[in-house]
Amino acid sequence: MSKNDPIETKSQSLDFIRTIVKEDLASGKHKQVITRFPPEPNGFLHIGHAKSICLNFGIALENESTCHLRFDDTNPSKESVDYVDAIKNDVAWLGFNWGDHLYYASDYFDKLYEFAIALIKKGKAYVCHLNSDQTREYRGTLTEPGKESPFRNRSVEENLALFEHMKNGELNEGECVLRAKIDMQSPNLIMRDPVIYRILKAKHHRTDDKWCIYPMYDFTHCLSDMLENITHSLCTLEFENNRALYDWVLDELDTPCHPQQIEFARLNINFTVMSKRKLLQLVEEQHVNSWDDPRMLTISGLRRRGYTPASIRNFCDTIGIGKRGSWIDLGVLENSIRDDLNESAPRVMGVLKPLKLVITNYPEDKEEELDAHNHPKNPEMGTRKVPFCRELYIEETDFMENAPRKFFRLSQGREVRLRYAYLITCQDVIKDEQGNIIEVHCTYDPETRGGSAPDGRKVKGTIHWVSARHGIKSEVRLYDRLFTVEHPDMDKEKDFKEFLNPKSLEVLESSVVETSLASADPSQRYQFERQGYFCLDKKDSKPGSLVFNRTVTLRDSWAKLVKKGKQATAKK
Repeated sequence: MSKNDPIETKSQSLDFIRTIVKEDLASGKHKQVITRFPPEPNGFLHIGHAKSICLNFGIALENESTCHLRFDDTNPSKESVDYVDAIKNDVAWLGFNWGDHLYYASDYFDKLYEFAIALIKKGKAYVCHLNSDQTREYRGTLTEPGKESPFRNRSVEENLALFEHMKNGELNEGECVLRAKIDMQSPNLIMRDPVIYRILKAKHHRTDDKWCIYPMYDFTHCLSDMLENITHSLCTLEFENNRALYDWVLDELDTPCHPQQIEFARLNINFTVMSKRKLLQLVEEQHVNSWDDPRMLTISGLRRRGYTPASIRNFCDTIGIGKRGSWIDLGVLENSIRDDLNESAPRVMGVLKPLKLVITNYPEDKEEELDAHNHPKNPEMGTRKVPFCRELYIEETDFMENAPRKFFRLSQGREVRLRYAYLITCQDVIKDEQGNIIEVHCTYDPETRGGSAPDGRKVKGTIHWVSARHGIKSEVRLYDRLFTVEHPDMDKEKDFKEFLNPKSLEVLESSVVETSLASADPSQRYQFERQGYFCLDKKDSKPGSLVFNRTVTLRDSWAKLVKKGKQATAKK
C-alpha cells in the first residue's frame, strides 16, 4: 500500500465470494487465502479492472494474506513492456502492494510445455491440421454436436513428434495447433477439443525468440494458479463456461493443488465502453489523445482527470460484488469523487470565461490582500491571501444586462457580493462595435469589506472573481462524457464510434486563476468555487503555462438532462 494513501480496513458486509472464503478458512479447507490479479499486458487497465483489483487485493488484506500480480503474457504480438509498466503503476497508485509476489505466465513456459507433453502421453492432446475455418465448422453449434477432427486419433508418438516440430519452428503459423482431446459432443462448446497451444513466431518481451509456440489462456491460467498455490481464482462471468476446462486440465494432470474458480459479475458502466479492444481503437484512430486521455475510463485517464485512489476504491465498495450482471450509472462513479473532494479539496477562485469588471470608485493605484477560507467547513485547513484591485475578472455568465427577476447575479443597477471582498453595484456596460459586452463598470461600498453591509441590508447574489492585475492566465479543459448514448456498443446496426460525443472536450485558453495556484501541487485537487473540481494536468502543464483539467462538476448536470428527456418523451 502507498504510504501517502493508506487503505483503511472496513467492516464489510460479506458478499458471496467473501462468504465462501470465510467458510473455507473456518472449515480448515485452507489455512490461508491466496488470490491473484492476472491482467494481460495488451492495453491499459480500466475501471472494470479496478473492481477486480479491489476484490482480489481486498480479500487478501482482510485476511492478512497475499495477492499475486501475475501478467498473462502469452500473446507477444499484442503485448509490450510499456503496458506492463503502466499496469504496475496503476495497481500501486490504487494503493495495493504485491510485495515479492510479481509473476508472469512466461515464468512457467518450460513447465507448461512439459504439462502439454504429459497430456499428449496420456492420449489427452493431439496435433490438429484443420485450419481455423474448418475447426469452426467441425466444432458444431449450440444445437448441433461437433465432429471429430480427422487428426484426432493420431498415435502418441506422432503427436509428440509433431509437437516437437512445432516447438522447433519447423512448421508455419496456422499450419497446426495442439488441441485437448475431450468431447466433441459436449453441450459446452468450450469442451469440444479446445486449442491449448498455437504457433506464433513473434518475439516475446521477456523470453525474446526462445519460443515460437505459446499456450492459450485457458491452459495457462489454471496451471499458473496451481503453481502459485492460489486458493480462490476469481474471474468475471464470461469465464463461467471455461470453468469446466479449468477443472479438466488440473484433474487430468492430477496436480497437487486445485484452486477454486469463482465467477462474479463484471462492471458495466453506461456512457462508455469497457473493452480493451475498443479502447485501443479509440487511441489508435485518434478519437482520443492517448490511453490516459481524461475522457477515458482507464485508471490512468481517471488519475490524470483528478480522481483519487480512495474515490475509486469507495466506488468499488459501493457497487459491491454480485452474481448477476447489471448496469451502473456513470453518476455513481462521479459522486464517489465528489464525496471525496468535497471533504479534502481546498477552495480557490478561477474564472473560466472572463469578463472585465472595473470598480470605478476604487483608487487605481490601490491593492489589498483579502482573507479567504481554504475550506469553509474545515477551519484547520486555514486561510490564504487573495489580491484585490480596481480591475477584476468575473464569469461571463455572472452578468446579464437585462436580467429576469430571479437572476441573482450581477445586472444593471443590481447589487451583489464579491466573494470575500465588497458589495458592488453595476452602473454601466461597455460594448464593442458588434454590440458584445466587453466591460462592466461598477461602484463598490468601501464599508462592506468581507461582504457584509453595516446597515444590515440583504444581498442575495455572491459571485467569484480574480484580480485582473495579479491573476494567472491558464488553459482549462472541461471534460464531458465520451459518448452521447448510454450503451454505445449495443447497437448492432451502428459502429460504437458513431456515438462519440463531439462536445466531450471544451478547451478554454483564456481562463484566469488566483495567484495561489502559481505553485499548484500536481498531486492536489482543488475546488474552483462555484465551478467544479479541478487538478493540474501533469502532462501538459509547464512553468508559466498552467493547464487545469475539470475532474467533475459540482452537481450531476446529466441527471437533470436525462430527467428532462424522459419528461419530454412522456408528454409526446
